[in-house]
Amino acid sequence: MDTPKKKSGWSDQELEASVEAYLRMLGLEQSGQTFKKAEENRLLREGPLNKRSASSVEYRMQNISAVMEQMDLPRIVGYVSAKNIGTKMGGRIREILIDRNAETFRRGTKQSSPAAIFRPVELKSSKLNDAPEGILNPSRTSSASTKLARTLRIKNWVLEQSRGVCEGCDQAAPFLRPDGLPYLEVHHVKHLANHGSDEASNAVALCPNCHRRCHHSSDRADFTDSLYTKVKRLKPE
Repeated sequence: MDTPKKKSGWSDQELEASVEAYLRMLGLEQSGQTFKKAEENRLLREGPLNKRSASSVEYRMQNISAVMEQMDLPRIVGYVSAKNIGTKMGGRIREILIDRNAETFRRGTKQSSPAAIFRPVELKSSKLNDAPEGILNPSRTSSASTKLARTLRIKNWVLEQSRGVCEGCDQAAPFLRPDGLPYLEVHHVKHLANHGSDEASNAVALCPNCHRRCHHSSDRADFTDSLYTKVKRLKPE
């Protein structure tokens, strides 16, 4: 039986860690790879969710399933949706899902072929203005819940530049998406929530581990600084 933990509101860091773990498991499930929910639950509680019980982590995953279904996205088979999620919590989860590119799992989405993603890119120069135009100050729009206005062409351009290789650790994407493309996550080096821009000069393609490192590790500041040195298109904001 779980040891009772102190109850408190979930922080953005806790929700981000939960969503990232959920999407990682979903990617593994859809690519036919095995994982253990209990093990993922344990790892979360030994890390960013160390104030939470196993049952509370399980319930939060069920909340994420509910929001995924609201967004017409597939959910992990083993996490039945908890329908009684509050509007505020649902909105926070939805915003993080959008920021973590959950739309790549959308049912019926027409994706580019692998050949199209990895085609040679004809650049007139190495200047930043070869990248598509983004949003300097992403706005927040209100609907059923709040979400960040994002530019898909920036995400797609950054993913194309990566050629399926993490720009943080130089390792190939950990698995393929259901459409056969490599799974990487677009990270805004200065977070959108901190008024970072949605432009190519503020976005990198990272594997899930490097993405979590940017948000949760003890060396996240140093690791982020290293990205500015490594990825030449990036500009500090």
